[in-house]
Amino acid sequence: MSSQNNTRPRNVSNGMNKSILVSICVSLLLIFGAVWFAGRQSGPDSSSVVSIVGGRQLIDISAKGGYSPRVVVAKAGMPTLLRVSTRGTFDCSASLVIPKLRYQKFLSSTGTEEIPISPEQAQGTMQGLCSMGMYNFRITFQ
Repeated sequence: MSSQNNTRPRNVSNGMNKSILVSICVSLLLIFGAVWFAGRQSGPDSSSVVSIVGGRQLIDISAKGGYSPRVVVAKAGMPTLLRVSTRGTFDCSASLVIPKLRYQKFLSSTGTEEIPISPEQAQGTMQGLCSMGMYNFRITFQ
């Protein structure tokens, strides 16, 4: 009689195992999906946002929910104009800080901010970030 009291019905045990297995599979799918989504490059590539017009280099970056593109390669030692565009931007990416330029400004929610970069400043790597440090972009001058 004691063996009957210690055993659970088989269908309850199998049901619990299936629930655990389904939970693990769903969790793994969510984790892999998040890693894939975070790892893919979104927005335009670096080459499509850099142009040279009238002897001046133009770099276009958009600010909304972060900065796009996040990595830009540009020509070093050239007068440059960084154009940061916003379009309905109400998050922290509107609060732009560029330490190398000693630049800090709260951008308008919609518009384009033009930031001049001298040939002397257009050297090495320049980072821009939001005031909280959550979003950033990098311009590498080569």
